[in-house]
Amino acid sequence: MIGIDLIKIDRMKRLMERFGDHGLSKFLSPEEISLAKSYSTAAGFWAAKEACSKALGCGIGHECGFHDIILSKSPKGAPQIALSSKVKDAFTITSTSVSITHDGDYAIAVVALQ
Repeated sequence: MIGIDLIKIDRMKRLMERFGDHGLSKFLSPEEISLAKSYSTAAGFWAAKEACSKALGCGIGHECGFHDIILSKSPKGAPQIALSSKVKDAFTITSTSVSITHDGDYAIAVVALQ
């Protein structure tokens, strides 16, 4: 299953300027917030979580919330994605992959699940 999402970075900039970490905490854990040091990184994380929910086919909601999708970085800085046990079990997911890119005013993420 594959999902993709696109977000304008300025949208995340406005959210962060208005609400700071409180706004980010609606969709990111404290660990994820510590990794999102820029508007573009936070936008990429948003896109990755939305893309993951699309790959699951359910969107963000009761079956899979933002905090059921866990983002981290490898030692080399590459994004990594994991799912809560609730979601992994419900959707029988055995493998996850994510790619995030930024170009100009946009952040894009693609997630593949098996």
